[in-house]
Amino acid sequence: MSWLLLITSLPTENATARMRAWRALKTCGAAVLRDGVYLIPETEETRATLEKVEQDVSDSGGTAYLLDVTGQADYPFSTLFDRTAEYSKLAKDIMACITTLQTSATTDLNRQARKLRNAYGALCSIDFFPGEAQRQLATQLADLESRLATALSPDEPTGKAGIVLPRTRADYIGRVWATRKDLWVDRVCSAWLIRRFIDIDARFLWLDSPSDCPSDALGFDFDGATFTHLDTKSGQLVTFENLLASFGLNQDAALQRFAQLVHFLDVGGLPVPEAAGLERLLKGIRSRTRDDDSLLHDASHIFDDLYLAFQQEENQQ
Repeated sequence: MSWLLLITSLPTENATARMRAWRALKTCGAAVLRDGVYLIPETEETRATLEKVEQDVSDSGGTAYLLDVTGQADYPFSTLFDRTAEYSKLAKDIMACITTLQTSATTDLNRQARKLRNAYGALCSIDFFPGEAQRQLATQLADLESRLATALSPDEPTGKAGIVLPRTRADYIGRVWATRKDLWVDRVCSAWLIRRFIDIDARFLWLDSPSDCPSDALGFDFDGATFTHLDTKSGQLVTFENLLASFGLNQDAALQRFAQLVHFLDVGGLPVPEAAGLERLLKGIRSRTRDDDSLLHDASHIFDDLYLAFQQEENQQ
């Protein structure tokens, strides 16, 4: 393990620069050895942060020295970065959210769960020595998100164990596809994927209940549907990911990025930068559209543009 040591000194009257440096160092997870002396494991991100602090301190009339520290294997530096107390506090907040699930508005709890997920992500980013506390909290958070998803959408697929079955696109042209009405992320994105990449002549039925699905229709995103959530040996697939893998579209890097976005918005997991923006756009479209056909039509334009942007970024790498 390589370490970075930052030694700073600022005039006492420059409180603004002092506070700015302290906030930057606290956010990146640096340990305080003593006043003005900070230690952190070396990564590209931590070096970049400390270099900026070093420059800012110097520009503010102070002095700063950024030093590399190696060969100190016997020093218990790692104990300075124990995040157990922070994980414990977050765990209490998660449990409080779970215990009020029956008495509080689910929309408010869903908002709180998003904040907890963001807090967990921020904590993980400065947990340089992750262990059991991080794993336990991840399980708790997933449990909360699962309970909320059930409360918000009782008909959401549960995800049965199984394997992805390879499909040939030529066998799925001009078919009727059916899913639950009041489309949201996984269903509207899956419908776009179907019409854009699988069945250009697809016709859609929006069901009041999964039990209303006609026998000759291809159901998606509900329990018992042809394409739905799937628990595989490599992890849980949402419907969009199942369709992607079933029709051999998962070799498309741009669609893979799209799938990560859908997965996060539907069942949680690793945050995706574009998620918050896309979710707000979909909420805006849904608030003004008359029906699910209009929602799919308007959202498809956004999905087309996002897919194109992903393609361009992948081609530049």
